[in-house]
Amino acid sequence: MVQFTLPKNSTVTTGKTWPKPAGAKNVKEYHIYRWNPEDGANPRIDTYFVDRDNCAPMVLDALIYIKSNIDPTLTFRRSCREGICGSCAMNIDGTNTLACTKGMDEVKGAVKIYPLPHMMVVKDLVPDLTNFYAQHASIEPWLKTTTPAPEKEWRQSPEDRSKLDGLYECILCACCSTSCPSYWWNGDRYLGPAALLQAYRWLIDSRDETTGERLDNVEDPFRLYRCHTIMNCAKACPKGLNPAKAIAEIKTMMIERQL
Repeated sequence: MVQFTLPKNSTVTTGKTWPKPAGAKNVKEYHIYRWNPEDGANPRIDTYFVDRDNCAPMVLDALIYIKSNIDPTLTFRRSCREGICGSCAMNIDGTNTLACTKGMDEVKGAVKIYPLPHMMVVKDLVPDLTNFYAQHASIEPWLKTTTPAPEKEWRQSPEDRSKLDGLYECILCACCSTSCPSYWWNGDRYLGPAALLQAYRWLIDSRDETTGERLDNVEDPFRLYRCHTIMNCAKACPKGLNPAKAIAEIKTMMIERQL
């Protein structure tokens, strides 16, 4: 389990406990991190009770239930609800994951929900991902070629295509990067597991013709080499990917090109 580290805001205090839904016989308790930059108050933990008989089974369903029926000021990101977009990434029961794929029955007792760890918070469960997206953009995640474009398409063998499995599925939810202590302390310079996994995806794409340039881009004591292979990233990834392995493969490519 990836233990939660408080976001970069103030000390958290005990907040409001909302009443249980009237007549509800099957309730689930939720402790949710709240912070509004506009009210000047410290972050707090509010307690809510969800009527399980009137709510779908996922944690995201409970958050929607709370916002729709109890507290409309609760703020969080969501979109596809299918574990594809990564919008609802947050820390649930001490683990970074997607609220839409986390069943509330998977959590014993009260469900504790915080924003992704060690990130600046915009409001409530919404972290500021500006730097995270800028790092992703910095690895130039698109096909780069030097030869003239073909008339129809860049061809790729099934064998070369299979090398991308376990890489292209990344949804940029940031669960892996925000579970990484090296990223917590060096997030301004270390690219982090998500960006480096994406970098490796393009490094081994047989259609790409700028491998040397891409390796030069990540070869830096901080951009690449802050990874210490503690595997938090692989444990946290809701898609079952292994960013640590991708980072190790990039390091191997660095060595091989020097031989």
